[in-house]
Amino acid sequence: MLVIQLAEELRQRGHEVVSILPTRLKGWLHDHLADRGFRFETIELAGGSTWSCTRDLLKLLRRLNLDVLHSHEFTMAVFGAAASRAVGVRHVITMHGNQTMVDALRRRIALRVAFRMSHATVAVSEDTRVHLRESLGLPDDAISTIRNGIPRQAGDPEPIRTEFDLSQGTLLVLAVGGLHKRKGHALLIEALGRLQMEGRIPPWKLVIAGAGPEHEPLLSLVEEKGLGGRVFLAGQREDIPALQVAADVFVMPSLWEGLPLAVLEAMLAGTPVIASRTSGIPEAISHNEDGILVRPGSVHELAAALERLLNSRHLRRQLGEAGKARGERDFTIERMAGEYERLYRGGGLD
Repeated sequence: MLVIQLAEELRQRGHEVVSILPTRLKGWLHDHLADRGFRFETIELAGGSTWSCTRDLLKLLRRLNLDVLHSHEFTMAVFGAAASRAVGVRHVITMHGNQTMVDALRRRIALRVAFRMSHATVAVSEDTRVHLRESLGLPDDAISTIRNGIPRQAGDPEPIRTEFDLSQGTLLVLAVGGLHKRKGHALLIEALGRLQMEGRIPPWKLVIAGAGPEHEPLLSLVEEKGLGGRVFLAGQREDIPALQVAADVFVMPSLWEGLPLAVLEAMLAGTPVIASRTSGIPEAISHNEDGILVRPGSVHELAAALERLLNSRHLRRQLGEAGKARGERDFTIERMAGEYERLYRGGGLD
């Protein structure tokens, strides 16, 4: 989503944007870029040698005659750095916060080389920047931080409330993210199940928007907790803005993250946020000021935060308004794109 939203904002600013996708990403991202009228190219990276992949990207860059190549994450960062250096194109890297990416020595070596060959390397949060710098043994100024930003998007809550049969007085709890263990969806179901069993919260329903390998285990957990009819695994959704506006509480219970767009979307929608105190999330949310932070992996803290927020309309309104003000000040697409523009033109960040 960040790639799509940044591309749209840059196009609005008068730039020509061409997307280069590994063939393994032909699908959701390819279709969304095509639907928005973006020109795109594909390149085969899987199964080839380092030299053949770099060579193929080099040929593509020469044909496209680019001014700047902006690579995201490990694979494109490494191949993009080598190819752009060879053709004299300015290269910018963005790293989004995969904590396991630097576990292997060969990956650490490849990233050190790629960062050194590029005009600028950016992390999406200060936490990600520090993690990369320390893991790779880099000087403090080797990586900059540009925090994610998102566009303001309007959504209609009524179709959502109808779809999930949300009667008056029933609160909607929303989580957005791929169904992977690190996203902590099982912890959220456990916490709500505990509160429901003890009768400590008003009527509620939980919608989890996302797809992934934990779908069946989560369904089993819902059945085990007797929460059928209350918890909905809604799959990949195209109406996240509407879900965010319809929600009474947004929850991001991840074990680790970069700076998740879904948290920023909730903030700009004015929806109060409960999120894990991990990775880049505390850079967007100050505890008890514009959201509630809990210890990652703690069902007890998550349940206590849910009980507190679901039982107080005043607190939901207060935190939602504060979060929206923070989001509009610090996490807009305009701010983020402006900082990237300065790097594209060869400048630095303040």
